[in-house]
Amino acid sequence: MPERPVAMFAMSAENVPQIFPAEVMTRLREVVDIDPALVAEDFSEPRVREALGGTEILITGWGCPRLDAATLDAAPKLRAVLHSAGSVKGFTTPAVWDRGLVVSSAAVANALPVAEYTLAMILLAGKDLFAQRDRLRARRSVPGWALVPGIGNYGRRVGVVGASRIGRRVIELLRPFDLRVSLTDPYVDEGGAAELGVQLLPLDDLLATSDIVTVHAPQTPETRHLIGRRELGLMPAGSVLINTARGSLVDHDALIDALRVGRLSAILDVTDPEPLPADSPLYDLPNAFVTPHLAGSQGNELTRLGLTVLSEAERVVAGEGVEFGVDVGVLERGA
Repeated sequence: MPERPVAMFAMSAENVPQIFPAEVMTRLREVVDIDPALVAEDFSEPRVREALGGTEILITGWGCPRLDAATLDAAPKLRAVLHSAGSVKGFTTPAVWDRGLVVSSAAVANALPVAEYTLAMILLAGKDLFAQRDRLRARRSVPGWALVPGIGNYGRRVGVVGASRIGRRVIELLRPFDLRVSLTDPYVDEGGAAELGVQLLPLDDLLATSDIVTVHAPQTPETRHLIGRRELGLMPAGSVLINTARGSLVDHDALIDALRVGRLSAILDVTDPEPLPADSPLYDLPNAFVTPHLAGSQGNELTRLGLTVLSEAERVVAGEGVEFGVDVGVLERGA
């Protein structure tokens, strides 16, 4: 049996047993030589620094310290970084790419629950569920069954901002429903939109013709306040904005003003800042539904991330290329 390559965890130690529960950890240790008790939260810690010298595969996650040149110099055998979360921007540096390391991300796996959350919110928004719930709470009684005009998901217009992994998965999940879906993305052409089965529109046109807008663009300097005061003004009265991407993509001051006058509703799983200050109006506005950044992998969904890393480790050990590799070009576009 070939010798297993030495691996090490680099993330917040509390995350290891959640992402790699016992059955996944057992399988991982059959593939690589890794000590679950040795988790690098600080690459300058003496025991971690010593272990870096023999590490060939680094398994990273939320809370991973930055991989700077000095750290990489201490890890001369390192050949692969397998990330058990989404974006690698928070801990990679130019030294990672200069050295030509294989970098893999579990972003595809993490996209699945975000897309499922988004699908649920789109369908609930189409039924005006949150406002209807509040009305029922206020009345404390049901006056009897009656038709409710102006709600429903038949023919509802949904605009997707960004054909990211999550955006594409949302489009896929929306296909079985009687919805009209449009997309805006500067990297998608008419042919690409046709393959996705959606109408390609400029951002302004998408905002002006959608009942529900869901944001899935990357966070870059160019996308800061992508949805600002002018853009919010283009959205039809009564429409809904959903953001599960990054809070900075939406101008929150402008959004709060739009919510206060009752023009729009918003479903926000991400905010700017995050978390919101205790006095934020978004907590109390009846047409704002805010959740604490839980659309991504939570609870038992974290196992999917560990299984993705396990699969990538098996490929590395077998001398195959990783399936979900990240390169600097993709990173610069916001992945």
